[in-house]
Amino acid sequence: MLSRVADSLYWMSRYLERAEHTTRLLDVNLNLMLDESPDSSEKRWQRVLVSLGSPRRIKWNGNPYELARALTFEAGNHASVLACIISARENSRHVREQISTEQWHRLNSLYLQVTRPDLQTKMDAEALIQSDETPAAFLQQVMEAVHQFQGVTDSTMSHGEGWQFIQIGRSLERASATALLLEPYHDDLWAQTADTEANEYLEWMGLLRSATAFEAYCKVYTADLTPERILEFLLLDPDFPHSLRFSIDALQAALTAVDRASGGIRAEGLSRLAGRLQASLAYSSVDDIFDRGVIPYLHNIKTRCQEINDALYELYIDYTIQSALTGHN
Repeated sequence: MLSRVADSLYWMSRYLERAEHTTRLLDVNLNLMLDESPDSSEKRWQRVLVSLGSPRRIKWNGNPYELARALTFEAGNHASVLACIISARENSRHVREQISTEQWHRLNSLYLQVTRPDLQTKMDAEALIQSDETPAAFLQQVMEAVHQFQGVTDSTMSHGEGWQFIQIGRSLERASATALLLEPYHDDLWAQTADTEANEYLEWMGLLRSATAFEAYCKVYTADLTPERILEFLLLDPDFPHSLRFSIDALQAALTAVDRASGGIRAEGLSRLAGRLQASLAYSSVDDIFDRGVIPYLHNIKTRCQEINDALYELYIDYTIQSALTGHN
C-alpha cells in the first residue's frame, strides 16, 4: 500500500475517534450539571480540559456552555470537534478511491452537518437554553454519525490493508484517550477526603459514562462503584471495546494483519513495542498498578502509544527508499 494512502486512512480514523470522544465528554458533563454544586462543576470542567490534552487556546472561564462551544466549533483548536471532522474529511478526500461510496457519503454528510452557517449561533450559551436543538441533541447526532461511519466501514470496505490501517488509527487513539481520561480523575478522586463522599457516586458514574462504560461495568460488578474496580475495568477488561487492554489487543491484531499482507517488511521493532504493551496489560493486576503508582503507569501507557505511532510512521509511512528495498530483500 502507498504510504500516502496508509497515512490518510490512519489519520481519518484517528480524527473521527477523537471527535467522537470529545463529543461524548461534553455530552456527559453537560448532563451531569443538573446534579452538581458550583464547586464540583468547576472541578469537573477542568478535568474535561485535562482529559482532552489541555488545548492551548481554550481555557475554563466559568461558563460551561461557552467552553462546550469552543471545544465544538473553534476550528483554530486542532482538538475541537469541528477541526477533527474537517481533517477527517480532508484525509478521506485524498483516498476517495480507496474507501466505499457509503463511507464517503456518511463522512461528507457529517461534515456538512457541523459546518452549517447557523449552527455556531445556536451554540451560544443563552441560545442553547432556549433552542429546540439542545447541546445534547447536537452532540448525540455527531456521535451517532461517527458510529454509523464505523459501521458502514466494517460492512462496505474490504478488510484488507486499508481497513487494517483504519483499525490501527482507531485503536491507538482510543487507547491514548482512555489513559488521558483516567489521569485527572486520579488526581481529584482517588485520594478524595471524607467531605467529598457525598458526590462520590456521581463522579464515578460520570467517569464511566465518559468511556461509554457504565452499563457494561454494572453487568460485571453490579452498581458498586469503587475506584479499584473502575480502574481495573477501564484498563484491564479484555472484552469491553473502550478498555485499554481491548484497544491494544485490537491494535496488535491489525498490526499483525498489515505485516502479513505486506510480506513482513522488517516489522520486528513495531511488533515488539506493541507486544510488550499488550503483555503488560494481559498479565497485570489492579494491585500491581496501584503498587507501581497509577499516574506513572498511565504516563508509561501514553509514552508507549507515542512510540508505537512513531515506529508505525517510520516503517510504513515516512520510510526511506533504502529501508524499503532492504525490507523486501
